[in-house]
Amino acid sequence: MATQLDPELYTEYKTRVVPALREKHGYKNIHQIPKIEKVVVNSSVGAGADSKEALEIAKSEIALITGQRPVATLSKKSIANFKLRQGQAIGAKVTLRGRTMYEFLERLIKMSLPRIRDFRGVSTKAFDGNGNYTLGVSDQSIFPEVELDKIKRNIGFDITIVTTARTNEEAKSLLTELGMPFSDKKKPAPVRKTEEQQEEAAAA
Repeated sequence: MATQLDPELYTEYKTRVVPALREKHGYKNIHQIPKIEKVVVNSSVGAGADSKEALEIAKSEIALITGQRPVATLSKKSIANFKLRQGQAIGAKVTLRGRTMYEFLERLIKMSLPRIRDFRGVSTKAFDGNGNYTLGVSDQSIFPEVELDKIKRNIGFDITIVTTARTNEEAKSLLTELGMPFSDKKKPAPVRKTEEQQEEAAAA
């Protein structure tokens, strides 16, 4: 009976990331090495006049992007000014684990984020102090699964990556090793010209 191969990103985590983190942070026990527990993709559509249609669009887009059916998120209290009732569906979310989680992260890091116009990396200030990172995506068009000519409404997302890391530093090390393109990634130092090269350039 054939077995499914592990997602490429998970294989990379086991073979390269784990040793790299152990060397960098000096972990004594394999269980101390941070790993990703789950990824939560959430979209809020609010309580406007067209909220029902927006909610259905959000659900279908999240399912398309993640490969998993989302559930509706409900308001916790009523707010008269926003015409919001307690228990009203105002968004959709999905919680990814295991294989589906790694496949989604791989597509996000290697395919979706680089498609953002004028992309210069993701913020380093979105950690929560407990090893978790939340990334905001303004619309679904960056995901290759979405056909641009079929987009009926722009849907924004929050993507929360929950890890077992104890600190922001450890979580950032984990995500950096997995390929997350943080905006503070060091650029290669400029190559200094020799005196001979400088003289040739001046004479040219």
